[in-house]
Amino acid sequence: MAKGGNTVKIVWDIVEPLAKELGLSIWDVRFLKEGSQWYLRVFIDKDGGVGIDDCVNLSHAIDGPIDEANPIEQAYILEVSSPGVERDLVRDEHFAAFIGEKIKVKMIRPVDGKREFSGILESYEDGNITIRLEDESGFTFTKKEASFVKLDDFDM
Repeated sequence: MAKGGNTVKIVWDIVEPLAKELGLSIWDVRFLKEGSQWYLRVFIDKDGGVGIDDCVNLSHAIDGPIDEANPIEQAYILEVSSPGVERDLVRDEHFAAFIGEKIKVKMIRPVDGKREFSGILESYEDGNITIRLEDESGFTFTKKEASFVKLDDFDM
């Protein structure tokens, strides 16, 4: 059985080839506790968008192999879904793919009295994110300083 952060990697390694067989890519895998329940969330993507059938098909395809590998000690709920229009950018490849797109950011601590920013993602390097704000100024921060970074599809 996996311990700690290894759970996500083990699940990713199980799910990725099965997703590829279905024409899907893995956007993210998360294993987290909400209230008294544990959730294993697999976010999938594909050109043209993800439909409910894609989620159902992958869920059926991965359920047995994950159970067989047994990477999770406790009971959990498996969820397979799209990352959505306002998807979280969390992995290096997410940031690289969306350079030039509008994003919104919520900081953990206020910066000049503000916690929320939006602008165009200008660069991402070694965890440092630079966005161009509406007033054309640049704002650079680290991934660790943000509670989230998401695509901001509305207003595009």
